[in-house]
Amino acid sequence: MASYLQVENISKSYGDRVLFEGISFNINEGDKIALVAPNGTGKSSLLKILAGIESSDRGGDIKFMKDIRVAFLDQNTTFDPKRTIFEEVYARMGNLSPEIGEYEAALTSGDERRLERAIAAMDASGAWSIEQNIRQVLSSLKLERIDQPMGELSGGEAKRVALACMMLQNAEFLIMDEPTNHLDIDIIEYLEGYLQRSRCTLLMVTHDRYFLDRVCNTIMEIDRGRLYTYRGNYTQYLEKREERYQNMQAEIDKSRNLFRRELEWIRSTPQARTGKARYRINAFYDLKDKAFVNLATDSVEIDVATSRLGRKIIDCTDVSLRFGERKMLDGFSYKFNRGERLGIVGRNGVGKSTFLNLITGALTPDGGTIELGETLRIGYYSQRGISFKAGQTVLECVEEIAEVVKASDGHTISATTFLNRFLFPHESFNKRVDILSGGEQRRLYLLTVLMRNPNMLILDEPTNDLDIMTLNVLEEYLREFSGCLIIVSHDRYFLDKCVDHLFVFEGEGRIKDFVGQYSEYREYIREREATERSEQRSNAAPKAKPQQVREKRKLSFKEQRELEQLEADLATLGDERTALEGELSSGTLPYDRLTEVSKRIEEIISLIDEKELRWLELNE
Repeated sequence: MASYLQVENISKSYGDRVLFEGISFNINEGDKIALVAPNGTGKSSLLKILAGIESSDRGGDIKFMKDIRVAFLDQNTTFDPKRTIFEEVYARMGNLSPEIGEYEAALTSGDERRLERAIAAMDASGAWSIEQNIRQVLSSLKLERIDQPMGELSGGEAKRVALACMMLQNAEFLIMDEPTNHLDIDIIEYLEGYLQRSRCTLLMVTHDRYFLDRVCNTIMEIDRGRLYTYRGNYTQYLEKREERYQNMQAEIDKSRNLFRRELEWIRSTPQARTGKARYRINAFYDLKDKAFVNLATDSVEIDVATSRLGRKIIDCTDVSLRFGERKMLDGFSYKFNRGERLGIVGRNGVGKSTFLNLITGALTPDGGTIELGETLRIGYYSQRGISFKAGQTVLECVEEIAEVVKASDGHTISATTFLNRFLFPHESFNKRVDILSGGEQRRLYLLTVLMRNPNMLILDEPTNDLDIMTLNVLEEYLREFSGCLIIVSHDRYFLDKCVDHLFVFEGEGRIKDFVGQYSEYREYIREREATERSEQRSNAAPKAKPQQVREKRKLSFKEQRELEQLEADLATLGDERTALEGELSSGTLPYDRLTEVSKRIEEIISLIDEKELRWLELNE
């Protein structure tokens, strides 16, 4: 299989903080790789080095296969706010298609020969169809108002425009940094299917575990500045990673036993140490380094008390809200209960965040009432992220809220200890908040929300920019949380773990209450859509005219033998197809074999269709 990318000896550090050093790896055609690591360990930096946006410290070598196209999706793409969606995408396509740029320049030059050459080049490259392709891709991403200015778009809509720009490049190699951030679940599932079907080679960073599991066939992990590669999906990675740690721990235990024996030798007869073998003394110090490696991984520790919560939490009665002609809520009534675990889902722009602003008092409804309980203490983690003053340090930001925090067992801990538990070491306390990474700012924001000891937690897209390790800890905490919990999230795995019923925002102010997890809701929707399609086909099918029942003719001996052979052939072809599809899904086939298997599967499908048709004729 062709090597698309070779990376040798690249490093990155900021000041005295080393993210990774001297790492090398190879990516082959067809690899779909997810890069995982805790926040602040260099995932985004590595992607930007590969994309040419940042450079490696102390040299290194990055080689892409000649003539392959590489597309990079950054976490945050900067757009011209005055351009429309179509103009923005088209402008970026112009940069990618020299034929379009030359054609536009020739039009304004007045040079007829140049224009003729440009038109010929447009014909040869098929550049005339670019406009149609743009419209199709934007439509598939549910961007229908292509004349809308970029400055008016929500975060989710802007992310979809960035995805459209990437998809239209038809690149063989995709580099994607958190592609699912800010997208609604429908678009995530569309992107998931697109990447599963695509033959592109992929390297991405994502925290969405369902997305990662279903798209990727390889996991790369940055651990203590080194890179480890695991073949398989995320579930298989967890198993292999645990096996690697067990093997490493066995080696450390072995080194410690040997170290104790060597320590006795090195301490014996100190006066004669100059006579000891120098190579053995050097080996002793190497052994000491190996014996005292600590495999323990730092993880966030969430231990905060939940304030007492009375019977009355939030009572909504006949609540309505409009923004101009848009109906956000229409006669909504609901009483929140203690211990409730609610997930909120729906397309971007249907009013999920608006609903949260209503129940927290940031917005006033047009009609109806919202009553809050006297003991209610809301912890609201919003999409906007942490608010801080210019130049404010990490410690100042926390101590502005409280200098001590009440833990779950009733005792108090200092703000500095609480920071340590959220992986902010002492040397980071005087860091300015504005220079923290996106993930570190999100972790600090979560800390400031929880340290207020809320009894109702409202989390609006909490998984954006949090690494998988922190999400695992947060999920454990939320499962034990005794107050009322409301989560707006596009992370299907997170919803399945943390909530037991859903508010489904359907648009036009309608909210459907679904009892069950998100995966159960999606299965319910698929079954309902399949039933509707079946009914539509039945209604559309012409009514057969009543006919006289015709007596079935007996098969001749030759036809009977043909029928038996068809059944045997269909069984053999079915088994061969299953085996070949298994080979394809393994993700380990070389390119030549991949092409051969794909062609054979097409032939088998054609043969099966032909033989099934003849089988039906004989059975009739």
